[in-house]
Amino acid sequence: MSRPTLSSWKQAAGGLALASVIGLGCESPPVVPTADVRQNTRSARIDGSLVVQSRARGNAIVFLYDADRPPPPQGTGRPITFTVVPAAQLFGPALTSDTPGPFVAPFSFSLVPTGRYMLRGFIDTDGCATDATEGCRRSDFNPWYGVTNEPNAGDVGGAALDATGRPLTLEVVADADGQPQPVSGVAVSVSDTARVVRDRPTFQVVQGDGLLGGAPRQLRLQPLALHDGVVDQRPDGFAVSYLDADNDGVPDDANQDDKPDGLWPRVVVRKLADDASNLVDENDLDRDGVPDDTGVDYAHADGTQDGQPDVVVLAARLVPDSIIAALTDENGDPRMEGAVVPELVVEVLPQALDARVSTNPVPLRELPRGRYAVVLIQPSGQTWRVPNELAPALASGLGLPAVESQAFVLEVP
Repeated sequence: MSRPTLSSWKQAAGGLALASVIGLGCESPPVVPTADVRQNTRSARIDGSLVVQSRARGNAIVFLYDADRPPPPQGTGRPITFTVVPAAQLFGPALTSDTPGPFVAPFSFSLVPTGRYMLRGFIDTDGCATDATEGCRRSDFNPWYGVTNEPNAGDVGGAALDATGRPLTLEVVADADGQPQPVSGVAVSVSDTARVVRDRPTFQVVQGDGLLGGAPRQLRLQPLALHDGVVDQRPDGFAVSYLDADNDGVPDDANQDDKPDGLWPRVVVRKLADDASNLVDENDLDRDGVPDDTGVDYAHADGTQDGQPDVVVLAARLVPDSIIAALTDENGDPRMEGAVVPELVVEVLPQALDARVSTNPVPLRELPRGRYAVVLIQPSGQTWRVPNELAPALASGLGLPAVESQAFVLEVP
């Protein structure tokens, strides 16, 4: 930004003097939007009621998402913003009881521009509020760190749903004058039927080096219990299951090849920014889950480029050998309820894709050099990623426990 000149200061002073003269007149001066576009953004609000039917107690967290970038497991979007409804406001005199409600409290999001949105929420359960036994878990949601910003076992989920039980899409539209119109009366329902049954899939890589060359690389993952400071994760294994998007009780087989289409958890290997001092994804430097307007655009396999910053991921899959055995009963039929296994083997292929459009990733011509993070996504939407803020080089400055295994990074030299 250039410095104001003496002439500009004189013009500003003259404008103030003129405004003072007008202010002494009989009529009020006209009020017009500022010419500074940063202060002339028109926005609206989304508000409504949080409706809770649960015996859990704790603060309620409501998230606002871009409807075109839903959160896991449907997508990989991050919240645009969030709001907290305090437990005392939500539960009132019933805060220390375990009555199921229903309980109702208002919520509101301000400064919402035009667009399409969806709402999700959960109760950050304080297990000690109604059962102060040894080892009870306190509320532990902290939005500022990736290792503390998701629900754990015992938390209770919810969302704004339509009449069919599907996520409701809310649209903020502008009127004829270009003014965004508020959306009111939205209900976000939270119920014990959506209680989270497991902790996040915290893991450590126990076998497999961090280099990916021209051949596939296998990584062996084991659960990692973390109970230190603000981080409290107590996994007893990895929850595995078949994909069953249509909920028909049969493993999905869209291509009719008599083989299941895939398994949970999903594996995503995402390229990080070149700055090794932080954990941001390449082309998402503001961490909003939306590709930046400017960034690196790699050549596609056919040599073309689309002129947009890429979301680079590596092709990866779970090696199914041990998982399929755990998901098969004594009659040879699939266990659709899933199973828990003590370890996972992930195979990463030397094939890069642009996943900017997640439904149709485009192969890239070359394997972009740099660092890559490994992410596990459970069907509950819970995730875990390495590297994360528990890496010793970062943890000390953040007041988090340092865990050497959480510094693991996959690198393409």
